[in-house]
Amino acid sequence: MMPIRPRRLRRTPALRSLVREHHVRVDRLVQPLFIVERSSDAGPLQSMPGISRFTVDGAVAEARELAALGVNSVLLFGIPERKDAAASGNVDPNGIVQRAVRAIKAALPDMLVIADLCNCEYTDHGHCGIVDAAGNVDNDATVELLARAAVTYARAGVDIIAPSDMMDGRVEAIRHALDAHGFTDITIMAYSAKYASAFYGPFREAADSTPQFGDRRTYQMDPPNAREAMREIALDIDEGADIVMVKPGLPYLDIVREARDTFDVPIAVYNVSGEYAMLQGAIANGWIEGDRAIDELLACFVRAGADIVITYFAKEYARRHRQA
Repeated sequence: MMPIRPRRLRRTPALRSLVREHHVRVDRLVQPLFIVERSSDAGPLQSMPGISRFTVDGAVAEARELAALGVNSVLLFGIPERKDAAASGNVDPNGIVQRAVRAIKAALPDMLVIADLCNCEYTDHGHCGIVDAAGNVDNDATVELLARAAVTYARAGVDIIAPSDMMDGRVEAIRHALDAHGFTDITIMAYSAKYASAFYGPFREAADSTPQFGDRRTYQMDPPNAREAMREIALDIDEGADIVMVKPGLPYLDIVREARDTFDVPIAVYNVSGEYAMLQGAIANGWIEGDRAIDELLACFVRAGADIVITYFAKEYARRHRQA
């Protein structure tokens, strides 16, 4: 038998590139943007080195820089000046996300603008929906609110609406509301398998959305569950989701892989704030080599089966890997 030497294909950078099985594409990365109503709330985030909160004008400038690097998609999170129990800022046609959508699309018509659709940034209690008298999140009242907010996002010109609340039936309600108002072309990217994760901590600083009581375990998924994730994804597809998402990313690569093997729809993964902060902390301390670690991190999501990677590293990665 002839000796088998797989190392022949690893000998030079050109050979490794020629036979590389998976590639991270800059045009399939999505950069999240945090947009504030008060200019005093803008600026760098301590828990997410390299990430800032922007005013609307600042978000437009950032979107221009991303577009110049080949990053064509942004995911918007709004932080309003005032919050209340009814998340009224989320359904305001002139709310912070709605204004940001209009401004970015006016400046960059070809930029793909995705609006995260949730209530946690807009409620004074920090939960993702309407809380009833017993202190529980009311599923159906929340779904009705989300559907109304989705229509205001569509009217502002958003390309994709991404419900992240994990209420039951919200994809169907949003799809019906959009279609009823003539927005049949608006895409829905559902946070279908969103886990009640410890890796969201830095995001809650960024979005000012920490729950004031309890936690989100009654509506976000239990981390040990995998079969339930497939059920949630299947339900969202049946209700009209065009793209489904797994969140977080690194601890749930098995879920990404199973989703890719099970469903024939685009799969997104969210490389969340805690994952970003951990890696940045290790890089800052000199414990790992930054550029190589980021490249390896993003490649693992693609290798697991993700078509779309939402990551705070998108801009940094694009600077080094901009495609001709």
